[in-house]
Amino acid sequence: MAITESSAERYRLQDPDVRLMLQVRDDDASAFEELMLRYQDRLVVVLEHQVGRRDLAEDLAQDVFLRVFRSRKKYVPGAKFSTWLFTIANNVASNARRDRSRRKEVNLDHGDENASQPMTIEQMATAASGFMPARLADKAEMRDIVRQAVGALAERQRMAVLLNKFESMSYEEIGEAMSMTPQAIKSLLSRARANLRDVLAPYLDRGEGKPQTAARTRAEPEP
Repeated sequence: MAITESSAERYRLQDPDVRLMLQVRDDDASAFEELMLRYQDRLVVVLEHQVGRRDLAEDLAQDVFLRVFRSRKKYVPGAKFSTWLFTIANNVASNARRDRSRRKEVNLDHGDENASQPMTIEQMATAASGFMPARLADKAEMRDIVRQAVGALAERQRMAVLLNKFESMSYEEIGEAMSMTPQAIKSLLSRARANLRDVLAPYLDRGEGKPQTAARTRAEPEP
């Protein structure tokens, strides 16, 4: 969709980061440094959840900023700067995950039968309810559990959750970043939350003194 002069001016007036990016377009190095300071940590957090490794997330964040710098002369504000930036981040993360999948396929073709595979949502839910320690998970434990649950989501569900949770983006903004309609994002987030509930419910039940609730519910037929 073409960006009109009025919409570009609206984003320039409303978003200070858009104004910084316009300065970057004019080769202002200090403006680019300021944008990196504002978004570096936020990018790494989202990318780490996407690719599962901190070192790789840091490398990918640098790749995102490199792409921003290289495309600066073509920049026209058609959305909030954060939306535009995370559109690039989404593409970079998707490319990285595809590359890793191809490398895994090559390794498997060469007989690497012991390569570890990530757990599915169903496997995590079963493990959570069947092998639960008696004590309540502490905060560090729960962070790891949530991280694994988010990591087990399908790629698009995971990115939508991350942008919604960490960047507080609206359905419209997430849709722009992921090239989807707001209604599709709403549906995507609904499915993601349902999947997360399936995994996390046993841990939450444990904290309420009901460690076997989720397992018993799955075992018993519906009335």
